[in-house]
Amino acid sequence: MKNFHGETLSWEFVNGRLELALHREPCNEIGSQTLVELEQFVEVLKKVSNDACAIIIYSTLESGFSAGADLRELYQRSQEVAKIERMAGVRNFLQRIHAVMNTIDASPLTTIAAVQGVTFGGGFELALTCDLIIADKMARFCFPELRLGLIPGFGGIPRLKRDLGNAVVRDILLTGRSINANKALSVGLVSQVAADGEALKLARSTAEQVKKFDRQTSSSAKRFVKPIPYAELQQEIELFCQLFAQPAVEVGLRKFVESTEAMPYLP
Repeated sequence: MKNFHGETLSWEFVNGRLELALHREPCNEIGSQTLVELEQFVEVLKKVSNDACAIIIYSTLESGFSAGADLRELYQRSQEVAKIERMAGVRNFLQRIHAVMNTIDASPLTTIAAVQGVTFGGGFELALTCDLIIADKMARFCFPELRLGLIPGFGGIPRLKRDLGNAVVRDILLTGRSINANKALSVGLVSQVAADGEALKLARSTAEQVKKFDRQTSSSAKRFVKPIPYAELQQEIELFCQLFAQPAVEVGLRKFVESTEAMPYLP
């Protein structure tokens, strides 16, 4: 089945594009249900590679592309089980989300993230799996995980290192500060900046441009310029699990859950 409408996301096959729409309120937090539906999506992705030329990932929500991992779900589950079960659950979730991200990253199709507003944490990591990021001028990118005593865990560090210079990577990671679309364009993180509300439209026109070229040639070029750092991705999982076992993480998650701020994921 090529078209699907789920609780957290939907996809549609149209005009040679496979479009994945994120629509989980309040800001597409990636939790267990989103992971299940993403796993269904990548299975479909494998089957339509001969029929499509491009994938577009976008959000239908005004709040943004994605605020990242569902930290409230993570905290709640961490309170319900013993530490050894908690760690096993975290590792299992990371292995599964990495499998999803790696499949999107390695797709022979040209992949485009059309982002707006909040593109933080795991949402930023999802965008980084794509070949091209097209950003609404109001988009903001951030890795706020250090506030929780963690690092990005969905593959963000190796992919950001692959795409950008290390000085920029260190600034984004170690300060936790967000950068806007124009800054992201200037450092090479995004390929195009769209007017307010126009990122998806621009992504679709870019996909039409992609259709002009032979898919096998495009796929070969993509493999050449976009190697997947599998060893570093596995190292990231190990480091995340080590950090998650530290007391500071539970304290950070509790502060996040109890916060009344509009965007508690900001440093």
